[in-house]
Amino acid sequence: MIPNARRAILEKQADVAKALAHPLRVAIVEFLRDGEQCVCDIAEHLGAERSNVSRHLSVMVGAGVLGCRKEGLKVFYELKTPCVLRFLGCIDEVLREHAAHSAAMLKELG
Repeated sequence: MIPNARRAILEKQADVAKALAHPLRVAIVEFLRDGEQCVCDIAEHLGAERSNVSRHLSVMVGAGVLGCRKEGLKVFYELKTPCVLRFLGCIDEVLREHAAHSAAMLKELG
């Protein structure tokens, strides 16, 4: 049985992973790689509706992935912990490994 304290940590880890588990959210994180951006610029860069982008941003702020601040009428977002980019890099490694394995199987099949 998993102790309660450890279970709480595991649940929070899963919450962060879920907050990143959408292609638009991954694109937002990648766009914020170079620093803070206004929601209007994020939406324009992604070619998405501002209201849709705002909902995704809210999920990531709630999970602690992003931080935000308001300046006049604009809201700016930034990566709260840029190490999340390493997490996405790790996912890329998993995808490369999977692709290499699949390519080797295809080669074996002829």
